[in-house]
Amino acid sequence: MFGSSSSSSPNQRERGNVPSDSSWYQQTHDSATCSNYLCPGTLSCVDKPTHCPCAWPGVEEKFELDADGIAVCLSRGGRAGFVGRKVELARKGLL
Repeated sequence: MFGSSSSSSPNQRERGNVPSDSSWYQQTHDSATCSNYLCPGTLSCVDKPTHCPCAWPGVEEKFELDADGIAVCLSRGGRAGFVGRKVELARKGLL
């Protein structure tokens, strides 16, 4: 049950599942080489934090929140520009 059946492919049995804690992420992060900025969400090496890509660019949009280099990735809304309007309202304190 849950992947232990004999019908699993050999690669699935050899690799197994990633652990249920953050040890895999920490190990991958600690072994990453980056001379500039290592993005915490994607482990991409970029020049500065605002250059970090969204983890799921097909369904997320990136928004820069201020001049200090803070950016967030938010799920896209159903309508074009919907998320951007919400971010602007939040910036103005209207949400």
